[in-house]
Amino acid sequence: MATAVPAERDAVARAFPGPVRGTPVPGAAVQAVDGGPDLLAAGVGPALAAASTAAALTAAALAGRPYGLVVSAGIAGGFPPHAPLGALVVADEITAADLGAETADGFLAVTGLGFGTVTHRPPESLVRAAAAAAGARAGTVLTVSTVTGTAARAEALRARHPRALAEAMEGFGVAEAAAAQGVPVLEVRAVSNPVGPRDRAAWRIGEALTALTEGFGKLGPVLESWNPHENPHEEPA
Repeated sequence: MATAVPAERDAVARAFPGPVRGTPVPGAAVQAVDGGPDLLAAGVGPALAAASTAAALTAAALAGRPYGLVVSAGIAGGFPPHAPLGALVVADEITAADLGAETADGFLAVTGLGFGTVTHRPPESLVRAAAAAAGARAGTVLTVSTVTGTAARAEALRARHPRALAEAMEGFGVAEAAAAQGVPVLEVRAVSNPVGPRDRAAWRIGEALTALTEGFGKLGPVLESWNPHENPHEEPA
């Protein structure tokens, strides 16, 4: 379970009753919950999140206990009206929204330049089960390196990604690290603020962290029981 910052990691940990113990590995500080998931505060932004997640995945594989699933979790900005404050969102697409080039005709994704990837798709059965268990909406979660702070940029993102429900800064990086090792990925976000003009008075970070805890309290059994080998026609993210 990879979050950006310790506050998000701790919110997820509160959903699981077991004690938490630190298990540092080179390049990452993993915390293990007895009877629950391993937790990683991977850092802010896609690059650091990818590096930290890759370190944790590699350490686990070398120790002979490779992970079967990686979950990117935390709070996020939500695109109204479909992702209001406090709502939970499960990504059926994890998309890098600003990886590409600005041109005279507008933004061109890196795939339009002839290389790379901009979207990872979590397993459909897992997305459906997670959304149903948590009462969440499924849709695209955008990863950005620069958080949206204007109405114009919010509108541009929605025009390019009409299914977008939320934006955050780590999901695509976590997904890239997972994909490099053939591990499926899921992204779950709790909405703390609307995407658009920055209005700190409208942010509800505490409520979003509480929603994250409550959501993972419901998601725990789904994540524990999900078996990718029962879904042979799905491609790992």
